[in-house]
Amino acid sequence: MEANSEKWILQLCHGYSPPFDDVARQWRSLFDGLKDNVLTVFLTGSPDEDVKKLVGGNVEFLGFKSKDLRGLKRKQIRAIKALHQQYQFQFAIAHRYKSIYIARHLPGIDVIGVSHAYGVYDRFWRKRYVMKHSDRLKLAGVSDAIRDDARQALPGFPKDSIQTVYNHVDVKRLKDGLFSREEARDRLGLSTSDFVVGNVGRLHPDKDQSTLIKAFAAAMPDMPNARLVILGEGRLRSALEQEVRDLEIDAGVELLGRVPEAYRYFRAFDVFVLSSDYEPFGMVLLEAMVAGVSIISSSCGGAPEVLGEAGIFFPVSDERVLSMRMVEAFREGEHARKARTENLQERLKDVFSDEAVRKSFSLLREQWGLSD
Repeated sequence: MEANSEKWILQLCHGYSPPFDDVARQWRSLFDGLKDNVLTVFLTGSPDEDVKKLVGGNVEFLGFKSKDLRGLKRKQIRAIKALHQQYQFQFAIAHRYKSIYIARHLPGIDVIGVSHAYGVYDRFWRKRYVMKHSDRLKLAGVSDAIRDDARQALPGFPKDSIQTVYNHVDVKRLKDGLFSREEARDRLGLSTSDFVVGNVGRLHPDKDQSTLIKAFAAAMPDMPNARLVILGEGRLRSALEQEVRDLEIDAGVELLGRVPEAYRYFRAFDVFVLSSDYEPFGMVLLEAMVAGVSIISSSCGGAPEVLGEAGIFFPVSDERVLSMRMVEAFREGEHARKARTENLQERLKDVFSDEAVRKSFSLLREQWGLSD
């Protein structure tokens, strides 16, 4: 069957480095069971069979370099227009601003521009461009926090055309991939008897593991046999290792570096801590929810939306309160902990599963006039 005899939607992505490989999967999954076909196009990056398998459906790799996306992006626009000639897209989904700019050059179709970070429309020329094309642009933020940031930056943009489409997960796929508590601890070299506080993320200022380390040091006297385990790599590794040594807590802290498919190890943790001071959404929170782990999080960005009333929060960078929250989690009874994690898993299913977001996006398509 010829491509243009079917109904096609373009998903345009800057690249597929994590987490944007799964972002593409998430948005492609919104059309499961529908008549629409999705062509996912990655502007940068060589063909990758693992990425293609993860995303699913029809995938093309244009193979540009990041430096090629500077300036007016004429080559990329020509390439996407050529695909449009073949597929006659009904509308386009474009992730991040450069993809939005390129997709907007397709004649006669609407574009859903997806924002994954704060400040996307703070620049003057970006504001001017999206305002000029507001009649054929719809904007989506991955959390209410990102949606509201875009609305504030674009006060003249139709408010109803800037909405939230949450990040989401294939709950069954992730759950099937989890190691048991015993196997996860064995693979990470952890004792089955320790109380393990876990953190997963880049060793980057945004993740603020420094506050977590200092809070753990303060809590250790009240948490016998407790260990802090951090999975992730980054430019702050040496500084964080030095901080651990300065606090003389080497025996209780493990910086394990990058662990492939880190989500599989979450059952090793008794409690997961998100210590970030900048977090547009917090996909790692969904992974912890899938694993049924109790969660403590800073109250930044999208985290309160994700966890709701079942979350345990502390003010951003407040090591004193975080220390108290960890001790409380250590002392919490099994019944209370189980009730909390069950509430988190119910919220995951109702709000952040592929199925839940597929339903809410279907209603949004109708509102935006993008349904069949």
